[in-house]
Parts: sequence; C-alpha cells; structure tokens
Amino acid sequence: MTDTPSALGLDFGTTNSVAALASGDTADLVMLDAPDGPDPVFRSALCFWEDGGVHAEAGPWAIAEYLDFPEGSRFIQSFKSVAASASFEYATVFERRMRFEDLGRLFVAKLAARAGGALDGRARRVVVGRPVAFAGARPDEALARTRYDAVFGALGAEVHYVYEPVGAAFSYAARLTGAATILVADFGGGTSDFSVVRVDVPGAARRCTPLGHAGVGIAGDRFDQRIVDRLVMPLLGKGGSYRSFDKVLDIPGGYFADFADWSRLALMRNRKTLAALDTLRKSALDPDAIGRMIAVIEQELGYRLYDAVGQLKRALSQAEVAQFRFEGAGLAIAAEVTRAQFEAWIAPDIARIDAAVDQALAAAGVSAGDIDRVFLTGGTSLTPRIRRLFDERFGAERIATGGELTSIAHGLALIGMQDDIAAWAS
Repeated sequence: MTDTPSALGLDFGTTNSVAALASGDTADLVMLDAPDGPDPVFRSALCFWEDGGVHAEAGPWAIAEYLDFPEGSRFIQSFKSVAASASFEYATVFERRMRFEDLGRLFVAKLAARAGGALDGRARRVVVGRPVAFAGARPDEALARTRYDAVFGALGAEVHYVYEPVGAAFSYAARLTGAATILVADFGGGTSDFSVVRVDVPGAARRCTPLGHAGVGIAGDRFDQRIVDRLVMPLLGKGGSYRSFDKVLDIPGGYFADFADWSRLALMRNRKTLAALDTLRKSALDPDAIGRMIAVIEQELGYRLYDAVGQLKRALSQAEVAQFRFEGAGLAIAAEVTRAQFEAWIAPDIARIDAAVDQALAAAGVSAGDIDRVFLTGGTSLTPRIRRLFDERFGAERIATGGELTSIAHGLALIGMQDDIAAWAS
C-alpha cells in the first residue's frame, strides 16, 4: 500500500480482533506485534497484575503474562459479550472498578500500541464491526452503542458501525467476477450473524446492496458452555444440594451459569461472590465440590479451562473421537468425547441458528433457492456441524470459505472508502 490510508476497518471480536487499512480500492491487514512474530489476529483479552502498581497487557501478550503468573493475575476475556448488558456495571480488578468502556479503551490502546504506528490517527474514517444481534438474554442495543462510542470515538473523527457479516460480504465480493445474491454467515465467539447481500458486476456504481439481516446471541462460547456443563460442572457441585435450617434445597444455578460463561467467569473473583460461595460450601452436602469451584476462581484457572475446551473442539473438528483433559484446583478430568456427543449437546443451539438463517432470508425477501453463494466466516464456522447445516440447506457446491478470522476487518476497511458509507452504517 503506497497511498496514505484513508479508512480503518476494525473487527472487535468476542474472541479475536483484527484491523485493516484501506487506500483507494485495496485494503491491507495490519500486522500486530506478538510474542511469536507479527500476526493480524489479536486475542480479545486483557491481563492485569500488580508490580509497584497495576499493569496491564492485551492480546497474545496478555496470555503470556497470565501463563507466567496465573494466581497473581486477573485475566479477562470475551468481555465484548457484556457490551449490551445493563446488569454489567464494572469488573473489579485489584480493587479498581473498571466499566466496559474502561476495558474497551484499554484494549484498543494496547492493540494500537502493537501496530507499529499504523493506527496512530492516520485514517480519516473508522468503520467498526458490530453484531446484528448483541449477546445476552436481554441485550440493550442503545447501551451497547453508547459504550461503543466511548471506546472507539478516540480512533478517528468519523466513526461508523457496520454489521459484521456485511463487512465480510464486501470482502468476499472482491473475489466474485459476476453478479450474485449471497448469504454471509458469520460465526464468532459470542454471536452468529447473517446478511443477505446482492452483489453487482465488477465496475458497477454500487457493487453491494444489503437486502436483509438476522442474528442470534449464540456461537462458539455457547458451545464451550455445553462442554463445561457436561464435563466439568458436575464436579463443581451442579445438581447438588445444600442444607438450609431443616430443609435440603437445590444449589442455585446462577453460580454455574456464570462459571461456564467466559465473559463472567473472571468477574467472579471478587470478595462478595467468593464470600457467598464459601457460605454455600459450608452448607453444601458435598462441600468439596463447591470448594473446587472456589479454587478454580481463586487460582485464576479460567484461561486454562478455556484452552482445554478449545483443544477439544478443534480435535473434534478433525476426528470423530477426542480426549478432554483438565487438571488444577483439585480437579483431574480425562474424558473421551465423540463428535456425535458434542453435536447432541449443541443441538438446541444449532436449531436457533437455523431459525436465524430463516429470519435473514425472510427479511431479504428471498428463498434458499435464490442464494447463489453462501460465504461462511468466523472461527466457529469451522465446526463440522455448522458446515453440515449449510451443506444440507444450500448444497455443498454453493458454499465458500476463507479468511475466517480476517475477512470482516478487510471488508470494513473497503466500506470505509465508499462515498455512500451512510448507506452501510447500522
């Protein structure tokens, strides 16, 4: 790229974040400094530690800091999932209260610092991806927008938000040599989003026209929850009971729901929650199980559990049988899991994803037969059950893949160069 970049595309993802800079009709991914060498993919995570004050790192550097001293760290990941949650007020980090805006601004600043100056105010426009439907039981879109404005406003004087699958559609359109109606399915960590886009012939005044969208707050992190719920939670007291005076009651499910959610697990490490769990431990019929949950939280083993779950999912994407292994905090789990078992666990989630595809087609006023190409993107799109869903609905010959982690940022940057950018904004 020789011209001064005029547009920055930023895919702020639940699991990973990617940036791209566009000039003219081309866009290049921003290579970010990482412990193992430059990489365009930056883990959406933060790590805090104390050393004469509170220090922080982000991305792969956060993981490296955490692995160096887990118990002395605070590791926060998937925090994008709480962007639209009114119930999330702040995370307690070494007695500091950090709002979503604080976490987001810190993360973006750390990402920019690893970009070798490429993101230092060079872009006239900033185009940030956003999900069609935010994660959470009752997402507050207005709240998410306010929080996003506070996080990304410092990146440029002109900030726009575009649906993430629309960004991927614009990127994929550059690969097409003719007109087509495409369905883009973006599967990330927190949400699954769908856009139907009409792509005109190369050279047309307006190459892409969005026709309809839909989304659901279910994706890779929900699949992780299913694994944790089946393999880990029974050893931490789920399904157990506690004694209250002369009654034996079921242990409330809220603690287990929080524990299995990567965006909330790290936030459980606060005095109030740990005190409540210790009270529960003392009255539980199986106190050791609750004790193991407390130990996982206190020893900051969330990332290690996340990594073990991720290894299982990746293995099941390649083989019909894989091993799940996790050790720590008094736990030693070794379980054989089949792909068929995993797919049975996520069946309710697949049904909701399938329904969201129907909603996107209906919003666009088209049928499955009208779709010429389906472009699958996002890391969770590599899950065999996801791929099979689209093979069965649209035919394997119409499925396209590639750039699973980078296509959104690439397309967002290209959209930033369009004269009619307001037509793309969401």
